[in-house]
Amino acid sequence: MTNPSGPNSQNVAPPKPQNPMGLRRWFWRRWFLNENLRGYFLLMPTLLFVFVMLMFALFTLVAQSFWVNNPPGGIVQYTLENYSMLLTPRGEMYRVLLGRSLWMSLLMTISVILFTYPIAYVLAFHVHKHKVFWLVTISIPFWISYLLRVFSWKVILQQDGIINSVLLGLGLINEPLDNLLHNRTAVVITLTHAWAAFAILPIYVSLEKIDRTLLEAASDLGDSFMRRFWRITLPLSMPGVLGAVLLLFIRNVGDYVTPALVGGISGTMIGNLIVSLFTDMDNEPLAAAVSIVMMVSLILVVCAFVLLIGGRKRLKGVT
Repeated sequence: MTNPSGPNSQNVAPPKPQNPMGLRRWFWRRWFLNENLRGYFLLMPTLLFVFVMLMFALFTLVAQSFWVNNPPGGIVQYTLENYSMLLTPRGEMYRVLLGRSLWMSLLMTISVILFTYPIAYVLAFHVHKHKVFWLVTISIPFWISYLLRVFSWKVILQQDGIINSVLLGLGLINEPLDNLLHNRTAVVITLTHAWAAFAILPIYVSLEKIDRTLLEAASDLGDSFMRRFWRITLPLSMPGVLGAVLLLFIRNVGDYVTPALVGGISGTMIGNLIVSLFTDMDNEPLAAAVSIVMMVSLILVVCAFVLLIGGRKRLKGVT
């Protein structure tokens, strides 16, 4: 057995203290000279603030969804009844409104994409001068308050509104149409106009980034306009389209203002029910539970959509 204090131990050099200047230099090169890490470092305060605030609100909503409404003595009590009720026949109204909201948001998203894609296409491929001017011009109507734009559509669609006045003036109808307002179609039309600008910009950016030489090569090889569009333009512009789809769909499932003003009873969405539970019915736990169910359903739909798109891309890569 060796003696730690023997002669061999004298040959072992003691560990050198770490150089603080070396550590600072390493930290500087590691964090501040790396472009990606520097970007994350600059965004960290904002991301941390948003994450903390979002998580605080979300955890509060989740906890509130398990409360008993108006407990005796004012003492907080927890229960699963708010969620179990949504699965029983008593919760049929909530399930119907949730399905209606998802369906109406899907229709609105499709309408917006079909309406805005040609506009973005013309701006990207056929407008060669003053593109910024045209982009600003297109967005001018959206500088007006969202509430005022919804009210303007209410004026346009009502019985004595612009559409009925024009049709009566042209002699196309004998009496005003009473089915233009207070229905699901009015909600879809109003939401389509209200959020069109948010789809034009991402689609335009994707179209603008397409390499024009690819289209020229396809044209030289004999491809027609439609064939070039389906094989080159549309696939390369899908990132902008998918971004617009997710933005529009997620945003409008829980919309409250538009269904309340132009939807009527048949156009009521899940957001109107949640507000009514919070205010008129004074049932905050049930409103929180409905909100959580809506959010989870929305996440599942979006994940299914993303997986479907990813599966189609992998299938095309295999074939």
